Amino acid sequence: MTADIDTARQHALGDLPRRTAQRLPDKLAIVDASTGSGQATRLTFAELEAVVDGTAAAIAEAGLGKGDRLALLCHNCWQFAVLDFAAARVGVVLVPINFMLGADEIAFILDHSSAKAFVVEDALVPVADKALAASAGTVAAKLAVRLGGEPIPAGWGDAQTWFDHAGPAPYVAVADDDPVRMMFTSGTESRPKGALLTSRALMWQYVSCIVDGNMSADDVELHTLPLYHCAQLDCFLGVDVYLGATSVILRGPEPSAVLRAIGEHGVTKYFAPPTVWIGLLRCPDFDTADLSTLKKGYYGASAMPVAVLEELRTRLPDVDLWNFYGQTEMAPLATILGPGEQLSHAGSAGRAALNVETRIVDDQDQPVAPGVVGEIVHRSPHATLGYHDQPDKTADAFRNGWFHSGDLGYLTEDGHLYVVDRKKDMIKTGGENVASREVEEAIFTLDGVAEVAVFGVSHPRWVEAVAAVVVPKPGVTLTADGVMAHARRVLAGYKAPKYVVVADALPKNPSGKILKRQLRDEHAGLAGQDDAGS
Repeated sequence: MTADIDTARQHALGDLPRRTAQRLPDKLAIVDASTGSGQATRLTFAELEAVVDGTAAAIAEAGLGKGDRLALLCHNCWQFAVLDFAAARVGVVLVPINFMLGADEIAFILDHSSAKAFVVEDALVPVADKALAASAGTVAAKLAVRLGGEPIPAGWGDAQTWFDHAGPAPYVAVADDDPVRMMFTSGTESRPKGALLTSRALMWQYVSCIVDGNMSADDVELHTLPLYHCAQLDCFLGVDVYLGATSVILRGPEPSAVLRAIGEHGVTKYFAPPTVWIGLLRCPDFDTADLSTLKKGYYGASAMPVAVLEELRTRLPDVDLWNFYGQTEMAPLATILGPGEQLSHAGSAGRAALNVETRIVDDQDQPVAPGVVGEIVHRSPHATLGYHDQPDKTADAFRNGWFHSGDLGYLTEDGHLYVVDRKKDMIKTGGENVASREVEEAIFTLDGVAEVAVFGVSHPRWVEAVAAVVVPKPGVTLTADGVMAHARRVLAGYKAPKYVVVADALPKNPSGKILKRQLRDEHAGLAGQDDAGS
């Protein structure tokens, strides 16, 4: 009887395409325009369910069972979405991999996850082969997805045989807290960790997104950020399938392609980090693009500079904006700043999402008063089960019954969260703490600044010194001296950058996060010994 009750009550990630297909069989689910060939793949929800079920059956017939890991290395495409739900349907844990990683980094993920199968985009097979050669050899099945139309490489199977397979998939009991996903943290600071996510975490996170993000089945959403990243995959694509909204998939966020796609597909909803929104505003096609259908805009990964918020409001007056703050371990949403507070609470990450409780604690994990900076911690069903095979790091992250984000921030009296910095990004100069975000916001008030990243570099006297890399807007000339002079006018002396580098671009990962670790490495020598007395 218990098994029958559990089966009747199951609500797992893999069930979503079937349930939506039963409600909205003929509605357009996916438009995959990722190839750029003009021949988009279109799937109704009934068609999506059929290919998900057949692929799930093929995964099971390939010998993968509940709890086994399937690694996926691929750019955005409809096949990515299918594998996400198909693996979950038979209890297989999907391991999405950042397609920008090198062979050794991929090998680490394959080994750490003990991946049993590896599905790879055809163009990425060469780096995958190198990773497999460097790995411990747990992968038994290798399949290539023919996105580029090339012949299947030697030694690889054709993933299309999975997508063409007929169902039904075998029924697998997937409990609320069975892992269905292993999402590796971005690794911008250190070796990535495999965060285990469950259907329970994802479902409650979807509900938070829907309610606080004003999402509905009427949405037509454009997906351009990498689907291997939890924000695009789980704040947006998964929610769209759950609701029955239409998803338009592009390979990446190239500004002209994004603007064109919004007009061509009647897109109503779009998510991107601030760096991509800035790129759209600077694109020569922006003012001539048909953006009349766009009504909802979302951003995350970092706070939107106030100057950019004001520009977006002026140039996209009919678009409501939301700031989504969170991290992989929160599946990933934690807090939301809604449209009515974008300027009145500019820079805020908003309030705790519907199914999240957030507080600020000191180094002894005691709650602090409003306005006092401490570590941001959460309680929520969104939270990860923990880090795969890293019990010490899991225990540290969940100490005293709260998930510790590693971010520093403070809460206002009315519960608005302001993220000050990552703990590791706090600059300690001459005994004083400097939040890189505060310095970045100050530099952004200088006319002509398109992007800026602030970080610490070693200094013989101050231990660390504040450094900034600034990217000018097109056609604007900025000088290091000019930027430093501006910063000194608006900041306390110890907060102003001691070093400024003017550059053409900032290094970013595919999800739009600025790679400060790379900047610190590249500019480690800014403070020479001749600065010892300054």
